[in-house]
Amino acid sequence: MKKQPNDSNGASALQITLSVSLICVSLILFASISGAGPADSRSQGVVMSQRELTSFTANGSGNEVPLDFANARPMLPLAPGGPIDMAPSLQDLGTPGFSAGGTGNGRANPITLPLATISDQDAGMEGPLAPDEYGTGHQPFSTARADLLTLNTNTQYPYRASGKLFFQDANNNTFVCSASMIKRGLVVTAAHCVANFGHSQFYHNWHFYPGWRNGVTPYGNQTVFQAWVKTSYFNGTDSCAVSGVVCTNDVAILILNTQDGAYVGTQTGWYGYGWNGYGYINGTTHVSQIGYPVCLDNGNRMERNDSQGFVSASNSSNTIIGSLMCGGSSGGPWLENFGIRPTLTGTGNGTAPLSNVVVGVTSWGYINNAVKQQGASPFTSNNIVSLVSSACNSRPTACQ
Repeated sequence: MKKQPNDSNGASALQITLSVSLICVSLILFASISGAGPADSRSQGVVMSQRELTSFTANGSGNEVPLDFANARPMLPLAPGGPIDMAPSLQDLGTPGFSAGGTGNGRANPITLPLATISDQDAGMEGPLAPDEYGTGHQPFSTARADLLTLNTNTQYPYRASGKLFFQDANNNTFVCSASMIKRGLVVTAAHCVANFGHSQFYHNWHFYPGWRNGVTPYGNQTVFQAWVKTSYFNGTDSCAVSGVVCTNDVAILILNTQDGAYVGTQTGWYGYGWNGYGYINGTTHVSQIGYPVCLDNGNRMERNDSQGFVSASNSSNTIIGSLMCGGSSGGPWLENFGIRPTLTGTGNGTAPLSNVVVGVTSWGYINNAVKQQGASPFTSNNIVSLVSSACNSRPTACQ
């Protein structure tokens, strides 16, 4: 089973200084320790990419290196092994907390892009498919299209706050992940969709498409101003049950650029996010997972998966769920209380009732896809809270 990397406490913040000349020579972002970043980011052990000042170019030619939408490779680290014991393991993460989301106004400005032609074999998946909807991990789940065809759920909140994320590596190969809005101008995704674990290298040329639906992107092409990950993930000192795959903090934040002076979250809305076990009870929770796995509808439609999750202490305290998803789902949100909250008549709220709260993002899956389980790093005050805080200090308008 390969698992995606996650993040732990880093000693210091690194700032990536990006220049056109560096882009042309290396085609990737390198980090250097600097005192120029926000003071709090250094103390919180996070590292940021510098603003992408221009399009990445090939061999200094000055020609743009375009994203290869049709052949984008799905991202999802995989780990060897078998199913994980479902007995819950508890960890004291501190006092649970949350930040609320917003619905947005829903105004669309669609563009159309090429459709993918890849299959999930590009993700390195191996082994026979299980004939049931719980796999050899014996963890029940329900996976179906979030897209209801004639009903454009991709333009309705809360679905429209999720989307497809494309980016390029050092060789300008195009990869695809999933991501979601958690502030008016902030996107949360997996760290392995942003940086190369342990190599002190950022990927580049990120493009986020909220509500992607069969090649149509109702809220346009959102480019990235800065990327943020934990320093320990960046330099490879993160605590990982499987090195670079099942880790403590496989979490990243992207600050978007504005379009016409506004952030896309004004239209799409954004999710809340919770940390330190918000919505968990005795090491278990229930989540709705959103993503664009290429093994389902070729990655061209938004998919939804619902499953109970349990914390596995032996796997870096990652939460494990049953899921039919695969490569391309990386970075997609795991949401508590997904949907539009009903009006209460004759009853009261339960504990942790806030709607549409992200408590993790898809981090990894098994090499053997018969297992049908995926994992996510825990959202904690050390990772999601420090990353959002650092990003908001860097670009306050993205968080207003």
